[in-house]
Amino acid sequence: MAWDALPLVDVVDERPAIERRAVVRDGFYETQARTMIEKVPVTSAVAERWAVSPYRGCAHACRGCVARRGHRSLGWDTGRDFDTRIVVKANAGSRLRDELARWPGEPLAIGVAGDCYQQAEATYRLMPALVTALAEAGVPFTVYTKSPLVLRDAGLLAAARAPVAVSIAFVDEKIRRVVEPGAPTAQRRLELVAALREAGVDCQVLMSPVLPLLSDAADQLAATVRRIAAAGASGVRPVVLRLPYGTRQWYLSWLEQAHAGLVERYAELYDAAGLPAPGYEERITGQIEQLARAYGMRCGAAPSPARRTPRADQLTLV
Repeated sequence: MAWDALPLVDVVDERPAIERRAVVRDGFYETQARTMIEKVPVTSAVAERWAVSPYRGCAHACRGCVARRGHRSLGWDTGRDFDTRIVVKANAGSRLRDELARWPGEPLAIGVAGDCYQQAEATYRLMPALVTALAEAGVPFTVYTKSPLVLRDAGLLAAARAPVAVSIAFVDEKIRRVVEPGAPTAQRRLELVAALREAGVDCQVLMSPVLPLLSDAADQLAATVRRIAAAGASGVRPVVLRLPYGTRQWYLSWLEQAHAGLVERYAELYDAAGLPAPGYEERITGQIEQLARAYGMRCGAAPSPARRTPRADQLTLV
């Protein structure tokens, strides 16, 4: 009797390592992090040199997000995969505690590789453990977010004297729907600023990214700064759009479809590293600085919070 049999061969799994190793729960890629404190990319909009990110990727899907490049190292694309394949560092709290025991105390940014209060946080609740660990270690930190979910932890943040920087680049809802399709509306974020201030949290606004030729007109800037001031923000920090590798391809592919006439002007405005022309950047930030001053707000990066005395139950530094 003849048998038709397939030859025995080794089956090669060609999926990216993250897909082979992660546990997929509710659509999230759950992993165990080997390190939590990471160097901040030079193209990032944050002032700190080091960051902690419990999530990689971001469902807010902002086209100009400078964190997109990180997904390339995972074997995923920096466009749709960044928006939909969210990596969760399930052991973030315990891993960070171990690292803080040896950390010299330099300020940290929280939520650089992906919004730390995006929808995944509602499922995993990693932030309370991180905030508590940082407060007990006395390490100053700033939380960067667009999400109203941060209000859940307002009491912890107020007790830790940790500022929150809410990103509001413009108040034009028509632009927001296209370039920040998964993010809360600008109005919702302005309400968030007011609510955080009322809860005793120092709330700043990261006016990032200002989009060249789309959201940089004088009346647009004035309307945005006016409403930021009315919300009670303690300060505003303007950042013009950066287009590092990964972000550049995704943003310009959209620009070519939506505003083809601007592509050539962007090519003239940006250098190979994805940074805008210094003269243009200085003009935009100068306008915003004048507006902020008129409304009695600080403009620019906030002073780094001072290192605080660790709580009594902090481990001895080694």
